[in-house]
Amino acid sequence: MKHSFDNIRPYTEEETMQAAKKLFADPTFIQQLSVFEDKIDVNEWITNILACKTRHELHLAFAVKIFHYFLEKTCTHVHYSGIEHIDPKNQYLFIGNHRDIVLDSAFLQVYYFKKGYEASRSAIGDNLISSPLFVELARMHQMFLVLRSGTLKEKMMNTQLLSSYIHHSIFEEKESVWIAQGNGRTKNGDDKTQQGLLKMLTLAAPQHAMETLKRMQITPVAISYQYEPCAQLKARELALSENAPYVKQPGEDVKSIIEGIIGFKGEVHLAIGKPLQQEFENIPQELSLNDKLALLCDQIDRQIYEYYFLYPQNYIAIDLQENSNKFSTHYTEEEKGAFIHYLNEQSMVQDISKEKMMKYLLDIYANPVKNKFKVKA
Repeated sequence: MKHSFDNIRPYTEEETMQAAKKLFADPTFIQQLSVFEDKIDVNEWITNILACKTRHELHLAFAVKIFHYFLEKTCTHVHYSGIEHIDPKNQYLFIGNHRDIVLDSAFLQVYYFKKGYEASRSAIGDNLISSPLFVELARMHQMFLVLRSGTLKEKMMNTQLLSSYIHHSIFEEKESVWIAQGNGRTKNGDDKTQQGLLKMLTLAAPQHAMETLKRMQITPVAISYQYEPCAQLKARELALSENAPYVKQPGEDVKSIIEGIIGFKGEVHLAIGKPLQQEFENIPQELSLNDKLALLCDQIDRQIYEYYFLYPQNYIAIDLQENSNKFSTHYTEEEKGAFIHYLNEQSMVQDISKEKMMKYLLDIYANPVKNKFKVKA
């Protein structure tokens, strides 16, 4: 069974250390690290990396260093909460809302590192990291690949493989796993768990579907960005999708990854929710599996909405959208003026009208407020 996962699994600790030695002996790769020279002594950094004895040490010396380099440039503050909801000795299936290709899971890993825990495993679509270097770095950092291409038969086989691998990680190798709540990022700020995701997770144990999902200790994770770094790209895609399916251009995913990393975010909040255990007991046994999964999706969403961190920009967006001042106590006139200026800048693209862009930009920031208040209702 172990070898059947070789095309998608992360590297083992031994493989990771071997890959690191090879990578940091490559002059081309070393040259690329020069972009960090304004904040990091690259020669000293490489020496420290090569001195690492374990994968955990390598993650702290390399990936976390890069993460904080960009946080310093793109974030004003980062908040974390909810680590008290989990026991680091146990394994969890973290299901998170998905706003950014790389950073959503990266913030969770850094939160783990801050508490002295080792990284959980994280899913990433193979279409998003087509570069051999990206694949190498992903597998060195506990990421496993979600295979998305192929014929219908191949896609079905890949879905079964993914389900089996997640089961294997949690139950056999005792590793926690992060996975997004659906295929692709949320484009309009309206986060919803896809029932197909939960259905995929049951494929490895179809006869004991709900029991197995409960044993996975599903734990919602909510991430909130004050400013979404890819907001303009998302709004443009939504506008272009109005009349025809959107077709990605070559290199578009890489552009989104880079923009997500280097784009301004302001404040960021990541919250780990509570494992869904009692919620399983409250699902009526007489329901069909699909109906049970639908209720479970609702419970995941409910926690994500509950743990949203709302910023003044979210409240300004919904007031602008509804032409009201209902939430005006949550922001100042100065903050409103600055956000309107931001929206005006973001709405200026060549191939979409400003009105359409403004509509979708407001959705991105207003929908979290609507969802948060659904929970409070």
